Amino acid sequence: MGKKKVKTVVRLQIQAGKATPAPPVGTALGPHGINIMEFCRAYNERTAAQAGMVIPAEITVYEDRSFNFITKTPPAYDLLKKAAGVEKGSAQPNRDKVGTVTAAQVRRSPRSSSPISTPSTSGRRCTPLRARPAPWA
Repeated sequence: MGKKKVKTVVRLQIQAGKATPAPPVGTALGPHGINIMEFCRAYNERTAAQAGMVIPAEITVYEDRSFNFITKTPPAYDLLKKAAGVEKGSAQPNRDKVGTVTAAQVRRSPRSSSPISTPSTSGRRCTPLRARPAPWA
């Protein structure tokens, strides 16, 4: 028995623990013929501990209508909102400031522990990103 043939890869960003067969999950997965309720149940179980965060999922759908998925780290905007302690961003960006995040908070975030690119993967020399205060602040 050989490897399964991949039909497609679907990427979704869903609230952790709140996946339902309704849109956007149903409309994204329905045309591929997979069991949407099975995906929702598995996704909700896997992300229950991260409730309140948006967790991206990469779903690999195979020709025989089976699937598997991996969850990724939350988007940077979600992590920054959590670190700043705000529920939503500014209504007027670059004009109204709704919170601040220190360099120490950025270093503790899950994204800072995983490199964006490394010399072994990109073939180029990379310098680490450092949080600096804005010159106008």
